[in-house]
Amino acid sequence: MSGKEIFLTYEGLRKLEDELEYLKGERRKEIAERIRQALTFGDIAENSEYDEAKSEQAQNEIRILQLENMLKYATVIDEDEIDTDAVRLGTRVKVYDMEYDEEVDYHIVGSTEADPAQYKISNDSPVGRALLGKKAGDIVEVAVPDGTVKMKILKIYK
Repeated sequence: MSGKEIFLTYEGLRKLEDELEYLKGERRKEIAERIRQALTFGDIAENSEYDEAKSEQAQNEIRILQLENMLKYATVIDEDEIDTDAVRLGTRVKVYDMEYDEEVDYHIVGSTEADPAQYKISNDSPVGRALLGKKAGDIVEVAVPDGTVKMKILKIYK
C-alpha cells in the first residue's frame, strides 16, 4: 500500500487500532505456540503443521504492516465538524430511490470502512461519488451495471 491518504471515522480508526493490537499481541502468541507445538512433531521438512503455522505467521505479519501503513496515512473525519449543507465524506444521507420506490440511508465513508451491507458506502464508489457535493432536494443519476439509478436526496445529517 502506498502513501495514499486514508479517510476514517473515529469508529473506523478504533477498529483498525484494535485489530492491530490483537494481531501484534494475542494472535502472535497463538501462532508462536502453534509453531512450538509443530516443532515437537519432528522433522520440519515433512511437517505440514509447521508449514501451515509459518504461513499463518507470514500472513499475520503482512496484515500488521498493512494496518500500520493505513494508520500512518489516516486522516480522521471529525463528525462534529462536518458541514451538512451538502453531502461530504462522513455525512449520512437519506435518499429516495425512484426505481425501487424506497428510502435508503447511506453513510459516506472512506474505502477502508466501506460495508455496503451496513449501508456504509465509499466516497470512491459510483453512488458515493455521485452523491458527493449534492444538496437536499437534488436528484442524482448514477450509472450502475444494470443501467442508471435515479435518487432524490431527502436529508443530509451527521
